[in-house]
Amino acid sequence: MSRKRINLALQGGGAHGAFTWGVLDRLLEESELEIAAISGTSAGALNGAALKAGLASGDAQTARENLDWFWGRVGAVNDPNLASWMSALAPAAGPLATAMESSWPYQAMDFASRLSSPYAMGPFYQNPLDPIVNDMHFDAICSPKGPELHVCATNVQTGKIRVFAGDDISVNALLASACLPTMFQAIEIHDPKVDAIQSYWDGGFMGNPPLFPLFEAHLPQDVMIVNINPLVRHEVPKTPQEIQNRINEISFNSSLLRELRAIDFVRRLLADGSVKPGSMKDVLVHMIADDALMNTLNVATKLLPSPIILAKLKAAGRVAADQFLQAHWDDIGVTSSCDLRPMFA
Repeated sequence: MSRKRINLALQGGGAHGAFTWGVLDRLLEESELEIAAISGTSAGALNGAALKAGLASGDAQTARENLDWFWGRVGAVNDPNLASWMSALAPAAGPLATAMESSWPYQAMDFASRLSSPYAMGPFYQNPLDPIVNDMHFDAICSPKGPELHVCATNVQTGKIRVFAGDDISVNALLASACLPTMFQAIEIHDPKVDAIQSYWDGGFMGNPPLFPLFEAHLPQDVMIVNINPLVRHEVPKTPQEIQNRINEISFNSSLLRELRAIDFVRRLLADGSVKPGSMKDVLVHMIADDALMNTLNVATKLLPSPIILAKLKAAGRVAADQFLQAHWDDIGVTSSCDLRPMFA
């Protein structure tokens, strides 16, 4: 195999980000594949940070172990192999998702989020991700070693995107990228552009994930998107939870589709000679997804990180990545492996 260089664009989607965990776990097994840069939002930013920390401080195996550690903490399981063992004996993902949506922990959380604000908790409020993110290795995350990392959040006051990179990536930057406003209090971070403290919500509102940081000339042409929000659902949502979930999926995919439309436009300009070769980057797009699986899941499986569901998602991510590598390895560095036009036309 010839050595390949790629950029990763990692979507957010709560606990469904465990699918991305599986994708990364499989990609890291390829010794001839180099990850040059990562752009991530929410769960994608957390996956990207764990991956970056491992590669900057060790090697691919260190990165795999770091991802295992992170998702073990998210699912409150010390041994990810235990979750995999439980998953093998559990029902399929669809029935599990239905059961979780009917469970009292989810019903209580959903009811509370509709009637109250996270600010109503006063001194009892705590972001559940805080202790996990605080234990991540920020010396490695912010290191110039390893792939570049770009983390996206949404400025509450201006509605604009903010992308954190290098030394700007902090505990608060990662928490901001994953800050769902109905569940978590906005994260406050200093903005040097206005020299003031600004508040931030989940980056998915403005970039899920942002692709433009990956268009720099020194980076490879290839952008591999790991998509965890289904682009298509054939069933019309009818319950309040289904409706809200589909609203979130559509809104969180909208920024990605806009950037894919722009990439397709530039590629057509380059192809017909309207712009000179080299004046704009010819981005090659690849996508790894499992919409069939994601269509069987729901908002409960996003918000309640069940170890069994996490293990099933990781396994599905590994399978999807393996299928991509077998089918499209030779496309990397040569051509896009997905047809962009049907996604937005």
